[in-house]
Amino acid sequence: MGVERGRERTKDLLTGAQVLSGQLGKTIQRLRKAYNLSLSELAEQSGVAKSIISQIERNETNPTLATIWRLSQALDVSIERVLATGDEEPFIEKSSRADTPILVSDDGRMRLAIVGWIKTVEWLQWYDLSADPGGVLDSDAHQRGSVESLSVLEGEFEVDVAGAVQRARAGETLRYRCDRPHTVRCVSETTGRAMMVVIMKAAVME
Repeated sequence: MGVERGRERTKDLLTGAQVLSGQLGKTIQRLRKAYNLSLSELAEQSGVAKSIISQIERNETNPTLATIWRLSQALDVSIERVLATGDEEPFIEKSSRADTPILVSDDGRMRLAIVGWIKTVEWLQWYDLSADPGGVLDSDAHQRGSVESLSVLEGEFEVDVAGAVQRARAGETLRYRCDRPHTVRCVSETTGRAMMVVIMKAAVME
């Protein structure tokens, strides 16, 4: 299936981010086989090159979030179909730790587990962030109007948005426009942990 060019913006979600989970390739392969799709068929439906899919399944490459999103769209049913299975039917989906992809910052000191639903990546993303002391996560500007929320669970973090700096400790939350370059730092002497939520294309704040 084709993917609009606008969706390519998601590839810049985290500069230099890498998917480290060795389970990602196995998950893609398992789903592909469950749908009885060949590599060529999945490539045609997702718009991702057959060679890239093969490398992902063998854990030989670190795909961008945009690529993961394309594959998820081709392999999984839409949220509308899931929720339309029956008005009275409950919907519960479980993901294991092994199935959760991990992103890392350029310095290797910040790790973001993608706990959000990959199907909402174009408008809502959330991560379980853990950081070593001194860890830095530099991000390019997201789409205009995007807002990021960082709720600190452990330690202390500092957020720098185009020169505006604010800090937050455990129990505190920072919300800020992320449609401009921004940096998150772990400024505590101990390991830091936070929940990060990104709302893409949010109402533009004046």
